[in-house]
Amino acid sequence: MAIESTEMPSSHPALSYTDGIAATWQDFLLLVGRVMIGWIYIQSGWRKLMDVPAFVKTMPRRDLPDFLGYIAPPVEFIGGIAIVLGFATRYAALLILLFTIIATLSSHRWWNFPVEQQTNQHTHFWKNVTMMGGLVVLFVTAGGRLSVDGWLRQRKA
Repeated sequence: MAIESTEMPSSHPALSYTDGIAATWQDFLLLVGRVMIGWIYIQSGWRKLMDVPAFVKTMPRRDLPDFLGYIAPPVEFIGGIAIVLGFATRYAALLILLFTIIATLSSHRWWNFPVEQQTNQHTHFWKNVTMMGGLVVLFVTAGGRLSVDGWLRQRKA
């Protein structure tokens, strides 16, 4: 069951102009959002897939078991593709959300870095938290009509 933005007006009439834009452009904007969210995972996952053994060697410094170094690259890459295409969107959003939580807590523990690196890592940490927020929103909204999920839904009907 999709959430219709036309059924959820802004909290105050003075802010309602954007309701029409959101309702009119909802599916296109969901597509744009999916591409923007998924692209970073595709790029990063592809880079890791091109040299999995080198990525696996980074697991100890992240306090993670080596086997996750073999799982993370395909999860990140394929999950990113699924988000961009809007295929199994809610499942992909949850999978990538879990991936991002683990990556954030293992790679961007800014409080463990030397003082001169803390600002950079702090920024990466909170950037990832922001990305998690986008993934939660994507889980709630799903892929929209301009997605593989939307196409499959129409074929079923």
